[in-house]
Amino acid sequence: MTSNHAMTYSTKRLVQLFVAAAGLLLPSLAPRLAVSEVASASQLRLDSGWELQSSAKVPESGDVLSSASYKPQGWYPVTVPTTVVAALVKAKVYPDPDFGTNLRNFPGMDYAVGKVFARLPMNAASPFAVPWWYRRVFELPAGESKKSAWLNFDGINYRANIWLNGQKIADTSTVAGAWRHYEFDISKAIHPGGKNILAVQVFPPSEHDLAITFVDWNPAPPDKDMGIFHEVSILTSGPVALRHPAVISQVNSPANDEAELTVLAQATNATDQPIQGELRGRIESISFVQKVELAPHETKEVQFHASEFPQLKLEHPRLWWPTQMGKPELYALHLQFEIQGRPSDEVESHFGIRQITSEVTSPTRRLFRINGQPLLIRGGGWSNDFLMRWDSQRFHQELDYVADMRLNTVRLEGRSLPQEFYDETDRRGILVMAGWSCCDAWEQWPKWTAEDHDIAKASMRSQMLRLRNHPSLLMWLNGSDNAPPADQEAVYLEVEKDLQWPNPILSSATAKATTIHPQNGVRMTGPYDYVTPSYWFADSEENQAGHTCDLGGCGGAHGFNTETSAGPAVPPIESLQAMFGKDHLWPIDDTWTLHAGGGVFSSLTNFTNALNQRYGEVKDVRDFAEKSQLMTYEGTRGMYEAYSKNKYVSTGVIQWMLNNAWPSTIWHLYDYYLRPGGGYFGAKIAMEPLHPIYSSTDRSIWVVSSQYTDVKGLKLQTKVYNLDMAEKFNKSIDLDAAADSTAQVLTLPQMDGLTPTYFLKLTLTNATGKTVGTNFYWLSTTPETIDWSKSNWYTTPVTSQSDFKALNSLPKVKLESSIRTVQTGEEETTHVTIRNPSKNLAFFIRLKLDKGAGGEEILPVLWEDNYISLLPGEKREITAHYAHRDAGAHEPTLEVRGWNAD
Repeated sequence: MTSNHAMTYSTKRLVQLFVAAAGLLLPSLAPRLAVSEVASASQLRLDSGWELQSSAKVPESGDVLSSASYKPQGWYPVTVPTTVVAALVKAKVYPDPDFGTNLRNFPGMDYAVGKVFARLPMNAASPFAVPWWYRRVFELPAGESKKSAWLNFDGINYRANIWLNGQKIADTSTVAGAWRHYEFDISKAIHPGGKNILAVQVFPPSEHDLAITFVDWNPAPPDKDMGIFHEVSILTSGPVALRHPAVISQVNSPANDEAELTVLAQATNATDQPIQGELRGRIESISFVQKVELAPHETKEVQFHASEFPQLKLEHPRLWWPTQMGKPELYALHLQFEIQGRPSDEVESHFGIRQITSEVTSPTRRLFRINGQPLLIRGGGWSNDFLMRWDSQRFHQELDYVADMRLNTVRLEGRSLPQEFYDETDRRGILVMAGWSCCDAWEQWPKWTAEDHDIAKASMRSQMLRLRNHPSLLMWLNGSDNAPPADQEAVYLEVEKDLQWPNPILSSATAKATTIHPQNGVRMTGPYDYVTPSYWFADSEENQAGHTCDLGGCGGAHGFNTETSAGPAVPPIESLQAMFGKDHLWPIDDTWTLHAGGGVFSSLTNFTNALNQRYGEVKDVRDFAEKSQLMTYEGTRGMYEAYSKNKYVSTGVIQWMLNNAWPSTIWHLYDYYLRPGGGYFGAKIAMEPLHPIYSSTDRSIWVVSSQYTDVKGLKLQTKVYNLDMAEKFNKSIDLDAAADSTAQVLTLPQMDGLTPTYFLKLTLTNATGKTVGTNFYWLSTTPETIDWSKSNWYTTPVTSQSDFKALNSLPKVKLESSIRTVQTGEEETTHVTIRNPSKNLAFFIRLKLDKGAGGEEILPVLWEDNYISLLPGEKREITAHYAHRDAGAHEPTLEVRGWNAD
């Protein structure tokens, strides 16, 4: 049995519970408990105070290691959760694996660069080919002596033997599988009021195991992330323990004036005698109760349906909405199990009232609706740190970036995250795509053993129980790059039905049909490498006649693309310096290759060639970094804008990826150092709530509203300038924008006398004259000609490229700037005023705040806008928000650098 929500007990202690179970419990170790011994519950988190050592250096068995007589010598002090390599890095046994080629010098890193280590056997000589021991000494208060005690593991990779006080609690036949959550009754083995010793022997995954996989976006560490990588805790309860509280909603859409709730929870009898009791529930002022009978050691899911408990039919409920659609309202659920009027266990969780549905209108077009309202999915692929390190503060900062870019979805691929992740996406209204992983044993079904099938089923149960209550969960994917065979998918579907998974289920992230899902309604057709920005507007379902999209080359803005990218994302110069150091900063060498991707993505050749053709030959690393921001800005902006313009012919796009597992030059919207670059601000501008868009394929101009209310009295001003800022076109149009709409406003006429590089400025103002949307394009009279015949799964080349080399001849301008910083509590806001006093364009200006003159950049930071261009005489006021702790002891200073600006 498992649990995954915050619990409140009669002792008034509110604890966060991150535990779940595999559904495979050992025979009970609990003594009989009389009703008079029913007691309230508590939690002990086992995080600090662990020790770690290789079994190669520890000949003793688990019964000895978990005894008080054993005195460890030379063990590493560690904090759990941690993988083995992560612990050794923290202990400075090994250098920083993120820097340069340090990782390749770790022992056991003898697999070829770019290969998927999860699919390869570990060298028998590797220090990580043997199990490692985790050992923890702890005390449980004497007051817990009359309670049932439960030992919980949120994540172990991959197998383990578990010992407590000399008794074996579980072995590798029970503990196997990275994405399972384990709970064991340890009532008989634990010593309340005395010293307890826990010893966990963790075994590394083999190439055949359903473990943790990183594919082509970063290397895997030499231990394959072996270890206890999620939380460990001990819970106590009375004879009956409660787990997995959940509330399933049925909303009367589109009126949304009524909702019917089903409340679920699992109750487990820890004793060897039958128990009769009552499960009592409360949602704000609503209460409900049900009698429950449990056989010895029985686990039963108790349900409260609105059909039997009419108080669970709510009139005019506060609905949970994703970001931009409304407020993500949450309710509190309190459940308590009582035996003869005395509490045995209590649990409190939060839930949202919402209903997610979807409809498939073509093999690659699935439209999601929330509470009856359609939603264009615009998101990015989330990656864990490659050593599975979890930093709560950093996590919140990354979600700040997600919200700041106005993304509404993150996609997970097979990597379960701490409970904090889902609690926070619930609170912020950020949707989550979840599902299984690709590219390793998870999709090698013909090779599965009977044990693998059992592990997969138990893993599915763990994930469904853990996630089903979270309103942020959008869908579940039973496969990633491939759909499971019919027999295995049937097993998954049975678990999902049994546990009442409330959201849409897809067979995979692709358009591949199955007997169960003949139309999946999504596709995974790339591209992943560089494509020209016009590609996103040019590629359509119509121009793919006769082309098999499963082979790639169908990445444009139509249908739902579950992973795609405008290509590499070379970070700003400061991040390159942190990643490579001065010795490998330039030219591009094998160190750069290591920090790119695997296979065809190990090279930045396509990206670099296009950059040289579009913007001129690169001079040095700083020139490369600055031009890369420009390339990534226009590519990422083009991708998101095309999907917005085409809604709901396009129904979803997931940028591959949102973030990186380690410092990288590919696939991110912000880099590993939390430094936002060109791609970040290209994405952010593209997803303005009211946004004007230029479609390069037909010269049309559109206004997209991502708001869910009508807006009247708008004015769109369209101006075209030559390189010397001579005005070539100027037109204003009055318009209204309907809620959640996209509409063509005008088409630019053909113009004579344009310079080879020219500019388009779009400004959208509201009825009061305030600017509510803006866009600035650099355009070329040289057409981009896409070579569709040479499309493949990762890129589509061109036969001619836009030419922006004339940008290098822009006259230098000297900008005027000032800043004013205000501190409010722990937050700081810097107001930047910047003006272009010249008669020339100030192009692609980067604003940077430093910790005092010449200091490091303040990071993370939320810029209102950045990488901006200023017309002659134009002035902008832009704000930057950041935490006071991140600013350092000095007053922030402004650093301004532009394409042609000092």
